[in-house]
Amino acid sequence: MLAIRAAKTFAAMASEPRLRILAYLSKSTMTAGEIAERFDMAKPSLSKHLSILENAGLISSVKKGKYIHYSLVQENIVNTLDGYLQEVCSVRGPLRRESEAKASTNSSRED
Repeated sequence: MLAIRAAKTFAAMASEPRLRILAYLSKSTMTAGEIAERFDMAKPSLSKHLSILENAGLISSVKKGKYIHYSLVQENIVNTLDGYLQEVCSVRGPLRRESEAKASTNSSRED
């Protein structure tokens, strides 16, 4: 499951326009129109980029009146990238497995 989520995240981030959208949303919420003002692309293309980012769980949208407001999902980016790094890092991977083993030992003692 983590690998699928990481793959979606990295695929979504493999585009300069999507990376720019993430940068724009890093400090504030914006409407699609506000984001569109910063790009020279057709609205359907922008909509597709927003959809890819949202499907990857990197951004979220909330409808307020007649506008949709987009914002960055900070926790997802951090957790997804950190989880991926834990899997591939030669130092953190063993530490994660050790932690998982310790957690399962502790939970079996409590039973």
